[in-house]
Amino acid sequence: MNVLVDISIVPLGVGLSLSGYVAECEKIFAAAGLKTALHAYGTNVEGEWDEVFGAIKKCHEALHAMGAPRISTNLRLGTRTDRVQTMEEKVRSVTEKL
Repeated sequence: MNVLVDISIVPLGVGLSLSGYVAECEKIFAAAGLKTALHAYGTNVEGEWDEVFGAIKKCHEALHAMGAPRISTNLRLGTRTDRVQTMEEKVRSVTEKL
């Protein structure tokens, strides 16, 4: 099943700068072959359910290995059964109406 996810993975107890942790997760998503769109407060991820959630697990494992004692993840996701819809199609659907 294809899924679109908006995810924010926040390591806690590691200081104020989180960009290195964000970059590590971006690398994990890329290595998994997932389509991503980084934004100011998270990442949109598109792919098959098991691959997306496997990559999320790897992000948690990697960030803990980098020294994060706690991680808080916020996740919104959507699936469709009528057709596969890409991130770009969702955005285009709105911008065409503007």
